Amino acid sequence: MDKGTIYMIPTTLGGESTSDIIPEDVKAQTIGLRHFIVENIKSARRYLRKIDRTFPIDESTFFILNKKTEPSELNSFMSPLYDGHNIGVISDAGCPGVADPGAAIVSLAHSTGIRVHPMVGPSSILLALMGSGFSGQKFTFHGYLPKERRDRISALKYYEGDTRKTGTTHLFMDTPFRNMNVLDDLLNNLADPTMICIACDISLPTQDIRTMSAKDWRDKAYDLAKRPAMFAIGIGQ
Repeated sequence: MDKGTIYMIPTTLGGESTSDIIPEDVKAQTIGLRHFIVENIKSARRYLRKIDRTFPIDESTFFILNKKTEPSELNSFMSPLYDGHNIGVISDAGCPGVADPGAAIVSLAHSTGIRVHPMVGPSSILLALMGSGFSGQKFTFHGYLPKERRDRISALKYYEGDTRKTGTTHLFMDTPFRNMNVLDDLLNNLADPTMICIACDISLPTQDIRTMSAKDWRDKAYDLAKRPAMFAIGIGQ
């Protein structure tokens, strides 16, 4: 019997609509699956019902892969694949395996000869980079900033210095409830000419992407609290 395939299924970055975010072939492939590895079971079920109101949730199997999942559990997640069934991997938002625990199951799949099929969908990292005006030739995504303010400021100043020296774009994020702390640290600790992009509510009707100097941001800053955001430091092209 042939082994199944792991499909890396993108989901939305928030909001209720999938029509202009998720390609039709991704939807078609997804609704044919009955086995899923998901970061959050409630959001995964909600997403499946968004793309197909009649999706048979009760006939499907869900394995939870998040920060609390023990590595020893991963092999059991793979069992449907060995029986010839395909499995879909769904992140809490955006593309699975990118700043997401899903990478662990993909690594295991490669080591056991399982085919992996990534599918097209929204990536907040690439969408922020595309909208920033910064270099897309040399860029680094750092994930979440340090929680401690001193360490966070140190990281931001390092990104600023490296951008000046190498032209590298530095992208990073934080939890929405800390966004204003990040903004305060950016504006209070970076030099006036340093260019900052803030991409807020990416792909949603309320999307707001702006690139300005730190000096201009001090005059035009707005409330980012509780809004998913991607930040970048770079040099305009």
